[in-house]
Amino acid sequence: MEIAAAVQQVLPLDAKLGEGVFWDAQRKVVWFVDIKRHQLWHFDPASGSNSHAEAPGQIGWVVPAEGGLLLCGVQDGLYTFDPENCQFAKLMDVPGEPRGNRLNDACTDPKGRVWFGSMHDGEADQSGYFYLFDRNSVKRVGPGGIAITNGPAVNPAGDRIYFTDTLGKRILAAPIEGDDVGEAQLFIDTTISIPDAYPDGPVVDAEGYLWSAFYGGGCVARFSPDGKLVAKVPIPARDVTKMGFGGRDFSTVYVTTATKNMEPKDMKSYPMAGSLFAFESKVKGFAQAPAKLS
Repeated sequence: MEIAAAVQQVLPLDAKLGEGVFWDAQRKVVWFVDIKRHQLWHFDPASGSNSHAEAPGQIGWVVPAEGGLLLCGVQDGLYTFDPENCQFAKLMDVPGEPRGNRLNDACTDPKGRVWFGSMHDGEADQSGYFYLFDRNSVKRVGPGGIAITNGPAVNPAGDRIYFTDTLGKRILAAPIEGDDVGEAQLFIDTTISIPDAYPDGPVVDAEGYLWSAFYGGGCVARFSPDGKLVAKVPIPARDVTKMGFGGRDFSTVYVTTATKNMEPKDMKSYPMAGSLFAFESKVKGFAQAPAKLS
């Protein structure tokens, strides 16, 4: 069950809350965020070069967008980011979002639509919802009333979506039906498979299997389409937040981690916590379609 992958620390950092990792196939770089430090990072695995831009608030996620731009979920709404001039530009608010919420995790589907979630910034109130952004329009979809949402994650065919309820330790699945989703049903109760951790950022691989990072679990895990745990890869950090496939053939897995809930004694046990990690996978991922902005 446990896979002894050669996990490498590719970018030493002490990210407070690393998240939102994705591979930019156009530029051949990795993008990810440090939510609590309001930072959007890029890392070039070929040269090792890296830098970050200061976001206009807590930045929960970043995905590719048309026109060479990136689309970002910031606490007060959706922004575009232009990597050429490192400028953020506000695109729109997310209607109905409570003041105490922020945006947290996202993906695109094969049609270039963006599925994303919100959560209570204090991680207590059940005020989080999931949304669909499609050509400058946003609407609520899927389950709601969740304290910490993660995902969504969409399969390669674009007809199935996964929603993570982190504090509830459960992952839900639903069919995608046009511009909406069907009834979300329990896919995994992670208290059974990885009981002492919280399911965090999910992603689907090219074979339609779901992977999830596990906060407090020091690992990423792979689940079959019928919800069975089939593989687990240990990561040298306790609080693992998100993973994404990248590299030339999408067989390199990049993993973000966090330090925000770690005490000095915890850092002694996990001195590389907060870094960006990578390992090679026998299973490949697939490219995210650029978000359609208009």
